[in-house]
Amino acid sequence: MKFYPFFIFFLFATSYCQGQKEKNIDHQSILWTRYYNQVFFNEKWSLHSEIDNRLFLKPIQENVFLARVQGRYKINEHLETGVGIAYFSVNTQIPEVNPDFTIPEYRGQQDLTWKQNLGKFTINQRFQLEERFIHNANKENLLPGSTFSWRFRYRLQTDYTFWKKEKQLLKAVLSDEIMFNFGKNIIENTFDQNRIYTAIHYGLNSNVAFELGYLNSFQRRSSGTDYFNRDIIRISIFHKIKRSKKL
Repeated sequence: MKFYPFFIFFLFATSYCQGQKEKNIDHQSILWTRYYNQVFFNEKWSLHSEIDNRLFLKPIQENVFLARVQGRYKINEHLETGVGIAYFSVNTQIPEVNPDFTIPEYRGQQDLTWKQNLGKFTINQRFQLEERFIHNANKENLLPGSTFSWRFRYRLQTDYTFWKKEKQLLKAVLSDEIMFNFGKNIIENTFDQNRIYTAIHYGLNSNVAFELGYLNSFQRRSSGTDYFNRDIIRISIFHKIKRSKKL
């Protein structure tokens, strides 16, 4: 897989979307906490699951709770793929508005991920497709049926290992991810959002790691003229379980 053409396209697309005329930008502060579990059955197959809770900080208000599971297959040294499903429970996207109900979303996902080790650096590209089923709702309650749309995500990420000793390590993470919506119900927000993320990742041992990061999410809403600009603190716990002694 060629790296540079995708990299150049990614920079162009990100700059283009960020450079569009922006109106009615709502600034928000959010805390994301995540537990990410990986069960490795052998060198090829693994099962990944996560639980993620997202909380507005100003004012304090629940935003989203999600659960996700996916099966992953390692094709070769550089490529792996995954298929999964996710459940989202959306309380509100605006903390000042707190409805008495939550909006469920069911999501399928498929991805192809490319990885290259370059000494202390690791470069990672992920191409992901999602099928989104969002329950219909108005401002007062849920309505019958759901709305379907597709979303394509491309993430470019690099890791740099500062220190590694036996089963412990300390590394920095930097990534940028761009997302596009498409489907018959998508009219004004083909560009969905861009996420820039930076973090410090500490591996306590070969099975447990912690990550503290900052994520900026710039998201276009369905109106096409309203945007969310979100400052997000993300705390993650990674837990690996190896079912084979050979791993």
